[in-house]
Amino acid sequence: MSQHTPHELSEEFPDHKDKIHALKESDEHFAELAEAYHQVNRDIHRMETEVEPVADLTEHELRKRRLQLKDEIASYLR
Repeated sequence: MSQHTPHELSEEFPDHKDKIHALKESDEHFAELAEAYHQVNRDIHRMETEVEPVADLTEHELRKRRLQLKDEIASYLR
């Protein structure tokens, strides 16, 4: 279990804050990826804090989805 802290993109990629912002403004696909990441991340945070408890498998699948999105975002930032 995590420390119940959100994994915001600015925290995950602190050296790329400006690039993330610029890509959100200029690249529609990146903006969609970032929004999907934020939504999944918020859902996981609500599950971790038991605001919206779910089955372990559901939480695990969402964590896998967050990692996939993070990997795709990281490839944009390279």
